[in-house]
Amino acid sequence: MRLELVKRGTEATFLVFASPFIAIAITVFVGAIFFAAIGVDPGRGVYVFFIEPISAWWSIEQLLAKATPLILIGAGLSLCFLSNNWNIGAEGQFIAGALAGSILPVVFYQFEGPLVLPLMLVMGFAGGAFYGLVPAALKTRFGASEILTSLMLVYIAQLFLDWMVRGPWRDPASFGFPKTRTFNDAAVVPTVGPFDIHAGLLVALVVSFILFVFLKRTLKGFEVRISGTAPRAATFAGVSNRNMVMFVFAISGGLAGLAGVIEVAGVAKKLQPVISPGYGFAAIIVAFLGRLNPLGVVFAALLLALTYLGGEAAQLELNITDKVTRVIQGVVLFAILACDTFILHRVRLIRRGK
Repeated sequence: MRLELVKRGTEATFLVFASPFIAIAITVFVGAIFFAAIGVDPGRGVYVFFIEPISAWWSIEQLLAKATPLILIGAGLSLCFLSNNWNIGAEGQFIAGALAGSILPVVFYQFEGPLVLPLMLVMGFAGGAFYGLVPAALKTRFGASEILTSLMLVYIAQLFLDWMVRGPWRDPASFGFPKTRTFNDAAVVPTVGPFDIHAGLLVALVVSFILFVFLKRTLKGFEVRISGTAPRAATFAGVSNRNMVMFVFAISGGLAGLAGVIEVAGVAKKLQPVISPGYGFAAIIVAFLGRLNPLGVVFAALLLALTYLGGEAAQLELNITDKVTRVIQGVVLFAILACDTFILHRVRLIRRGK
């Protein structure tokens, strides 16, 4: 006997809604097994990793702050992936946006006023968009794989950031430590409301809603969706593949860059050699966990942000490596992809001889 995956006639409606929850349950179960395998009490490990980070308001504030860049990057990547273009270099675009947006508070630090932060956000978006257009141009002009080129550009951005904070942009008063001067108050993303909510979160939520409306209610949004689901039909309808590639890479890169400048202006308040724990790569998981839906991305980002906080707590309390976070995030991705497979397919038992 053997098992065979057979395509369903229609979608399994129950699994459409249940799949994310099943994937989360699988992740927790596999996480418990993983903790046991490395000599950690499974119950304690699951509690520290998944429950403790949301047990107090201050940790929820941290959760929302970490979810902010994941929402922005994941929403942009959803646009890209829906059009069947594979931007794997959001981490590099995140760094490019952070660098571009930091020009004002680092180079022109004397410039203060209400225009500083809005200009930083615009410059961050532009820096990320420009960096995203590089693999797009290489694909449309030379047929280069956007997967490889966007990924390789990540390492260029990381090395360039490292060189900048150790060289031209190093703070003269840093005593040799590789960091820029601390941003002035006008260049810092504020907190809002009685609960000190990170203002960048509001930007991320507005962007997600705008992208949702864009995809569902505009002609260009329809072109994005049809380019991914039926590329030949899109061509016959007059949709330019070249323009589509450039458009989605510019938007996804720009949103990654916007996330980068919000991160450094709202959390670190300076540039240093490492400004991201891997948000650009984790956002790929966020995009798929959110079903490539900008609103679904919000909930997926909260889940992935939880794994970052849980990983930090596990390092401190359980004395385990930070690589555990990557393992759990990988399990989330594989679990959601596996569960989503059964929305359109079912398993059939084939008896020997048939």
